[in-house]
Amino acid sequence: MIKKINPFLFPWIVSIIATSGSLYFSEVMKFVPCTFCWYQRILMYPLTILYGFGFFKRDKNLFLYTYPAVLIGNALSFYHYGIQKFGFYHPMNVCSAGVSCSGIYIEWLGFITIPLLSFVAFTLLNIYLVCTFRRPKQKTL
Repeated sequence: MIKKINPFLFPWIVSIIATSGSLYFSEVMKFVPCTFCWYQRILMYPLTILYGFGFFKRDKNLFLYTYPAVLIGNALSFYHYGIQKFGFYHPMNVCSAGVSCSGIYIEWLGFITIPLLSFVAFTLLNIYLVCTFRRPKQKTL
């Protein structure tokens, strides 16, 4: 008999990889995170813990708790990548002190930057959560 795979395994692995990568860049490579990077970290780090609990407890309502953070993180990382690569307008002074949000620490293959890695992680979580935890259609008479 085939056991059903826990639905929180994939988001837990994605969030662990994203958190580990973030910590690697800051603690090992000594990259100082900018303000937008901190916002994305604030949204991703708790997801690692929550999906870990979800994995062991199999709480189906975890989708409701985590999906807003995933959506906000997705939007922030998209905007941050836009600031770096496309010169998106940012009237906020969130990047005035410390590290510039438009600074590029890594640029693999000419387009892969840290905000893009964050965007990919949040997008994977977004797509997976929507596909896995949709409400079943109600039957009509």
